Amino acid sequence: MKPISITAVLGLMAFAAAGESFAQTDADNFYRSDAVTIEKVSFPNLYEMQVGAAMFLPKDMVEGVKYPAIIVGHPMGAVKEQSAELYATKLAERGFVTLAIDLSFWGESEGEPRNAVLPDMYSEDFSAAVDFLGTRDFIDRERIGAIGICGSGSFAISAAKIDPRLKAIATVSMYDMGAASRNGLHHSVTSSQRRQILEEAARQRYVEFSGGETVYTGGTVHELTDESTPVEREFYEFYRTPRGEYTPEGADPATTTHPTLTSNVKFMNFYPFADIETISPRPLLFITGENAHSREFSEDAYRRAAEPKELYIVPDAGHVDLYDRTDLIPFDKLETFFSENLK
Repeated sequence: MKPISITAVLGLMAFAAAGESFAQTDADNFYRSDAVTIEKVSFPNLYEMQVGAAMFLPKDMVEGVKYPAIIVGHPMGAVKEQSAELYATKLAERGFVTLAIDLSFWGESEGEPRNAVLPDMYSEDFSAAVDFLGTRDFIDRERIGAIGICGSGSFAISAAKIDPRLKAIATVSMYDMGAASRNGLHHSVTSSQRRQILEEAARQRYVEFSGGETVYTGGTVHELTDESTPVEREFYEFYRTPRGEYTPEGADPATTTHPTLTSNVKFMNFYPFADIETISPRPLLFITGENAHSREFSEDAYRRAAEPKELYIVPDAGHVDLYDRTDLIPFDKLETFFSENLK
């Protein structure tokens, strides 16, 4: 079934630089390095669901040495091959063991129905990744951090609030998936629109409970029109072109990036920034683009968080720019942050 798009969920009309071209020559989502070895791995989360992941190991690792590690979470609706593995590769080149994970219900991770939304489970996947890394004999379990890209930024924050084993957390182009679903970008969703979304999802539960076809929502449009918004165009240029397009084996390309309608409303009960100050004294780094339509979420988290914290704004960058534009992504900043805080 062709996915439907409830644009109010993300307030897609809210903000972006009109007319900006998002096809960039420095975009390198599928980057690979001769200095890094990749191993496909899987491990159970707390609920005995297998989490699919790729572990990136520096080739110059010394036997007997314990290394710091970084977990990398992909954008909401994406899979690890989209942005997360790029970050994992680049940081493995700099001496970290990195683990790019697929969130439950997505990619190579288990979970039915596919593309289901369950934010607590997404956060659990970060803790399960700590379980896995902290039991490898070449990892120092006291030196494990996390990076959350886009929606995974909010899931990494949620995990860190209750898992003190995450010693340093960075977010990139973060979406607060709860606020985005409740309010849209820049609070563009009205209370009546929110009620309409909830009512539509509730009606659809009856349909699917009775054996009807699954309906999908949100995500990235599959074609552009004259009416397409700048934000729709920005995501399209990554997810629907060779720049970042990727469909896991066995998945339906028509549902790529689209969560199920009935589960997507679970985000309205998700408040990742509540009690964010309790993460202190563990450090937080919020990276966002100067022109990112999602910038408000990083700024909100920064205001609420306790020290040590930093808001790092990348000049001339939009939201999706920081998925794969290697000339803009501040890898030096990330290296410094984790080197100093995973001592």
